[in-house]
Formats: sequence, structure tokens, C-alpha cells
Amino acid sequence: MVLNWKTGGVVLGLVFFLAVLLVKPIGVSTQFVILDAIVADAVSPDFITQTDDGYTSTNAYMAKSDGKYAGNAANPLNYSFVFVLAMALGAFLSAMARGGVPAEERKLPAIWYANYGDTPLKRYTVAFLGGFIVLYGARLAGGCTSGHMMSGMMQTAVSGYIFAAGAFAAAVPVAIMMYKREG
Repeated sequence: MVLNWKTGGVVLGLVFFLAVLLVKPIGVSTQFVILDAIVADAVSPDFITQTDDGYTSTNAYMAKSDGKYAGNAANPLNYSFVFVLAMALGAFLSAMARGGVPAEERKLPAIWYANYGDTPLKRYTVAFLGGFIVLYGARLAGGCTSGHMMSGMMQTAVSGYIFAAGAFAAAVPVAIMMYKREG
């Protein structure tokens, strides 16, 4: 079953509304920081320590907010971390329920081939660098695309609108630069 984009938009909006109403706004980039802290604590067991007041860390970022991030890393089975894992699992199960992802859907647009050919290493490098830049910028702004743009705009937060405008103001010129030849 293929979901119509309009129906999908309404369903996505409803899910975001219910998440904000029942739990908290959706945001996922912080969970990458939590995952980093879990790994750091596994390598260096004194990275996160338990105190009488909760948790703290030798890392100032993890210790901020009264050790909230350190506590989430020490006890990762919380709503936000499980939500991120469930997103990946849900996407996988959805694809499997459809019988996998057809080869035609896995194919890149013709405009990519016209500009860059069919070099997998180039595709992976560009995808990694793009994802890294977006995640770095989002964390620098104290959130992520889902937290700022989607949840933030839904709550009419000015920062959400500013982030969305900035994202598109950067994305359009970069796309024009990257895709000079038409497919």
C-alpha cells in the first residue's frame, strides 16, 4: 500500500500533535549525543557518575541541566531514546510489510546521474557529509530538524520558523550549485 502524500501529511501532523499533547515535543538529535555518551561511558567508566542528586559527567555538555543528559545516558530506556530506535524499527517493518523496497525506488534521480555518475562511494560521501553538516548545525542551534522545524512550528515557536527559513535559505542555493546539469 502506498500512502498518498496528503493523507501522510495529515497522519504525520496528528502523530506530532498527539506526541506534544500526551508526552512531549518530538526531537531526535539529542539522542545521538546520548548514544555517544553511552559509548564514551563504556570506554571510560568514569565518564558518567551517580551522585546523591542524580547523575553528572566529566563532560560539561553531559553534566548540564543538572545531569539530565548524563542520567539519560546512564539509563537509556527512556521515551526519547526508545522513540529513536522505534523509528528505525518502524521504517524497517513498514518496508518489509510492503515486500521490501523495490529496485525502482532505490534508484537515484536522473539528475544525480547527470551530475555525478553512478559512483557509490561519491553518493555515500555526499550523503554522509550532508547529514553531518545538518546534524552539526542542528545541535549547534540546540535542537534538530524535527524538534525545531516540525515540533517548533507546530507550537508556533519563533525559533522553529527561523530554523525553517534558514534551512530552506541554505538548501536551495546548495541544490542549485550541486545540480547544474538537468537529468
